[in-house]
Amino acid sequence: MVLINEFLISGILLGFASGISPGPLLAMTISESLQHGSRAGIKVAVSPFITDILIVSVILLFLMKFENYDPVIAMISLAGSFYLIYLGISSLKTKSIDIEIETVKTDSLKKGVIVNFLSPHPYLFWIAIGGPILFKTLDAGVSSSFLFVAGFYALLVGSKIVIAMLVGRSRNFLRSNYYLYIIRSLGIVYVVFAFYFLKHGLELLDLY
Repeated sequence: MVLINEFLISGILLGFASGISPGPLLAMTISESLQHGSRAGIKVAVSPFITDILIVSVILLFLMKFENYDPVIAMISLAGSFYLIYLGISSLKTKSIDIEIETVKTDSLKKGVIVNFLSPHPYLFWIAIGGPILFKTLDAGVSSSFLFVAGFYALLVGSKIVIAMLVGRSRNFLRSNYYLYIIRSLGIVYVVFAFYFLKHGLELLDLY
């Protein structure tokens, strides 16, 4: 039960961090909310439910092709730790939120799907972070994998939905100190997970 709770908490924290951090999909969510209302922004926010099924499946199938994937997962975990440190430092150094807003009017859901497919963020996350965690959950059972994925997407999508609703009601939300402080605080979360990935990678290589 402890392991299952740990994976659920990991999914929730990483999902929330990914959900509110500036990126192409968040920019599109805000853009559609400003132009066409919260409902349009919410359509963009739910697009990962469509795109990530294929993205995650392809990445996991690729990783499973390795006969002995421990060394592969170890190297990916080490790379993921450096990626997380980069994200953490970027969040801690954030001084203002500057997201470019496009004014092209298209179908919101379709636009969100295209943006997420073309964005490097989901690929980087599932190769360097999500993939190794999912392989580790296999030792604790299928329920652990489900809880991690459910926690991650509930917060990834849920946080963007909340932002779409807030932006739709008040355009000053993104300029508030509250949002800026949350972004900076998540930098610490990223760094904590970076050390977790570093430890996991070294363990798989029998170096820890």
